[in-house]
Amino acid sequence: MPSIKNFGEGLWRGLKITFKHLGRKWITVQYPEQKLTMSKRVRGTDIIWDRESCISCRACERACPVGAIKMEVSRGEDKKLQTDDITTDLGLCIYCGLCIESCPTGKSIYLGYNYANTTYRCTQCATAKTGTSPSDGRCGELILSNDALLPDDIKRPRSGYYRPERAAELPEQTLLVYKTTYAEDRRNKKEGK
Repeated sequence: MPSIKNFGEGLWRGLKITFKHLGRKWITVQYPEQKLTMSKRVRGTDIIWDRESCISCRACERACPVGAIKMEVSRGEDKKLQTDDITTDLGLCIYCGLCIESCPTGKSIYLGYNYANTTYRCTQCATAKTGTSPSDGRCGELILSNDALLPDDIKRPRSGYYRPERAAELPEQTLLVYKTTYAEDRRNKKEGK
């Protein structure tokens, strides 16, 4: 039988914890509304291809150790090489950066600086391969192709990997240790900071 002595003890303990956390710094962010800025040293999360500067030499395709990049190249009317189709399989890509390092133009292929790549998914499970390793059993659908690979600094920002001039333009990394407390956040909002 509960005694009158213990009445409200649970409520008091809960309030005590709540007030204790008011003075603590945030230890999480509310993703996807809040995002921390990634490090400039992150290689990337996807592949971005620059059609304008690409000379269709296929160096990136040859440099890829897992064969994640496929290019179809032909000769145009002016006898110059042109890329008809380029596809990347992000399920295979190991983000080693060899494709970027091998590019002779130095600006035709980048690794992306996106936070998440959850837009595309396998929809052809009936055509999925079977095998003994996880990569054998993956879906045969390629994830991005042609226009989806083109750069867009807003939607598809480029990483600074192997491009120091690009890395200098990227914002500084934010860490949770830089976060403020709840009370400081409230004060900053009142002061309009």
